[in-house]
Amino acid sequence: MFAFPFLPKRHGALVALLLVLAGPAMAQQYTTVETTSPKARAAYLEGRRYLREGNAFRGLRFLEDAIREDSVFIEAHMLWAEVHFDQEQWEAAVRGYERVLQLNPTFHPSAPFNMALCKWNLDRFEEASAYIEMFLQSGVKDARLLYRARRLAENSRFAAEAVKNPVPFVPRSVGPAINTPSDEYLPSLTADGNTMIFTRRDLYNEDFYKSERQPDGSWGRAENLKGINTLQNEGAQAINADGRWLVFTACNRRNDGSQGSCDLYWSQLKDGSWTKPVPFSATVNSPYWDAQPTISPDSKTIIFSSERPGGLGGKDLWFTTRLPNGRFTEPQNLGPPINTPGDEQAPFLHPDGQTLYFTSDGLPGMGNNDLYFSRQGPDGSWSTPQNLGYPINTKGHEGTLVVSLDGSTAYFAAKLPGGAGGLDIYTFDMPAHARPKPATYVKAIVTDALNGQPLVARVVCTDLTTGHEYITAYTQTDGSFLICLQAGKDFALNVSKENYLFHSEHFNLSGSASFEQPFQLHIALQPLVPADESVALPPTAQPVVLRNVFFETGSAELKAASTVELDQLAALLREHPNLRIQINGHTDDVGDETSNQNLSERRAKAVYDYLIGKGIAPERLRYRGFGESKPIQPNDTPQGRAQNRRTEFELW
Repeated sequence: MFAFPFLPKRHGALVALLLVLAGPAMAQQYTTVETTSPKARAAYLEGRRYLREGNAFRGLRFLEDAIREDSVFIEAHMLWAEVHFDQEQWEAAVRGYERVLQLNPTFHPSAPFNMALCKWNLDRFEEASAYIEMFLQSGVKDARLLYRARRLAENSRFAAEAVKNPVPFVPRSVGPAINTPSDEYLPSLTADGNTMIFTRRDLYNEDFYKSERQPDGSWGRAENLKGINTLQNEGAQAINADGRWLVFTACNRRNDGSQGSCDLYWSQLKDGSWTKPVPFSATVNSPYWDAQPTISPDSKTIIFSSERPGGLGGKDLWFTTRLPNGRFTEPQNLGPPINTPGDEQAPFLHPDGQTLYFTSDGLPGMGNNDLYFSRQGPDGSWSTPQNLGYPINTKGHEGTLVVSLDGSTAYFAAKLPGGAGGLDIYTFDMPAHARPKPATYVKAIVTDALNGQPLVARVVCTDLTTGHEYITAYTQTDGSFLICLQAGKDFALNVSKENYLFHSEHFNLSGSASFEQPFQLHIALQPLVPADESVALPPTAQPVVLRNVFFETGSAELKAASTVELDQLAALLREHPNLRIQINGHTDDVGDETSNQNLSERRAKAVYDYLIGKGIAPERLRYRGFGESKPIQPNDTPQGRAQNRRTEFELW
């Protein structure tokens, strides 16, 4: 590669031009350094000398002398335009390039290319598109230059339409409890929207802070996230749905198992305190830049940005999945259409588990890093990313975006007029076209049915469509848990603890399910063995409703989805060989009483037969049908009738 050490580094366009002018020139309706007048040539050469010395002011004066002497001196016009281009004086550069293109539109490809850049910087996107198309037809073969030109062409076409069709965008500060004269950025939210974790830069250090939503909807005073912050920088974090697992980025740590550069770390909230952060293993982290994680709603998958080899560009999005043994798989590239030869960063996977937001400078947009979203289909493939639109996206660099559970509110960081200072965190109403699919959550407290004490219990959520476990977790020491549920699925929830009867719930979120209110539950598990020997167990526990046992309509034939819960019941009976149960069948009041009584008995027997088929001794079981005689809800609504059509068991 040739170099011009006598030119300042900022004059990149001048370097390209001087290389061109070293070659032969064409003589048509204009003059060149070889055909112009001696006086114009002398002024031009003197101007070049000053430009080599870095004196743009005097160089321009001599170029203007040359142009006054010879108005069709194309090389003088070209060099004059290039100087203004390098000084980002776009209007002046446009005048220079216009004259060059008038004299000879094919004089050199840099004229239409740089003219397009000038028009882009002046927000004249349609004109930029026309000039870059002129460049693309010039026959240039340089691959890197062609890539830049094609990107500019795509962006110009997109921007021209985007500014004509702006999306609603009214950013609002989250308030002084979070925003300060320091920089606040990279917000993340728990699924219930009540906890925000964000990064604040105080002087030269980046730390995590936490804010809790107040009863009036405002954010409480942010507090330093103790147990995780160090004297080094922490940043680019993600909090999982229930707020108990934090994954974040730390760079250049030593002697702690990290792989070098920037790596992913994690910490858990236990008994109200965060555990000491540790890096992910070398299976996940690499010696390259690994950062900016997002966590799936089931906490099984992490998507992050990385510069590791094997991608499609500089920074790509990768994902790793937790195995049943707790280890994570080797990361895989998300591939096209998400990743491009450019940089993809700042992923955020919404709690719907299907909508991914991220930034890219390799997709059509407003230039630099724009925000996009893509949806994952049933087959696991990602849709073509869509730009969030203007003015959410600008010609600047857009950063991390997170979206509330209901999809209506987005959170991001920006430096806007009237802010508290530096970067602040703002919200805005997410445009309808970019909203995620509906999602909700189950938030519950699990207690002992006798003494009301909180229990650490096992929580299993199963996708009844596939029969696969969706989430397996344990309640916190206060008995609480929170799990996200996606639209379009049918879920079974089972809460269990050794020496207790289990509890089940059914959440059918397909069809016309409502997502306006989350599910708030208080689950009281009935003990089989007293926790306190001074407290006697009742002679007969309350019946346990098997909410995930289903039958064909008007039939006693068990549906396949029933096996998840019935297998759980069989396991309970095997764990407690002295346990004896009665299966009860119930119906609503639709139809005649005799038919309902008969149907309830046959359905109870179907469960009885299933358990015997699983090896449970018949003498430990009995069954009984109650028809419509014991409703638990009025039969005057579809919801009430659905609850009355139930199967349950009780001890005997």
